[in-house]
Formats: sequence, structure tokens, C-alpha cells
Amino acid sequence: MIVTFAAQVWEWDARRSDSWAFVSLPVEASDDIRERAETPRRGFGAVRVRVTLGGTTWSTSVFPDKASGRYVLPVKQAVRAAEAIEIGQVATVTVEVVGI
Repeated sequence: MIVTFAAQVWEWDARRSDSWAFVSLPVEASDDIRERAETPRRGFGAVRVRVTLGGTTWSTSVFPDKASGRYVLPVKQAVRAAEAIEIGQVATVTVEVVGI
């Protein structure tokens, strides 16, 4: 499963001092991942993915967010710096699910 979408980069309020930044996957993509994912999932329900943002590609996991019902993708500081992406900006991201 591969999905490309545009989403605003947001900062996790609980870890604001650590500069944790995320984008939220679209509802439909989140629903598809949830339907395909093995249950029960380990590690907070994480699903392994390969991500491309601009010219940067990396492997990580997406995590379910109970509040929104969507999966969220962490975007590390090194990626944000390399792609000149700031908190609050909209980024176009491609996510390939590799861990289902």
C-alpha cells in the first residue's frame, strides 16, 4: 500500500521541548492500514513504513492516534532541516506500508 498526501507538520504538545514533529495520515489511508494490520500490534500499534518527503527517504513507523482516529508519522529534525520544512507548513509525503 502506497499513499501520497499533503498535510500540515505539527508539533506534539506533550513533547514540545523535544521538537517532536508529525504529520497525520488521511482518514481513508488510516482506515486502510487499520483494516490490514495484524492484531494485536506491538509497540503502541506501530506499523512499519518507508517515507519520502522531497528528496529524503527513510524508514520509520506510523502510530495510531486515539484522539483523531488517524495514524501519525514522525518527521525527524534531520529531515525537516534537509527539506526546509518548518512546524505549521504543509508537506507532501509518500508513505509505503512495509510492515503489514
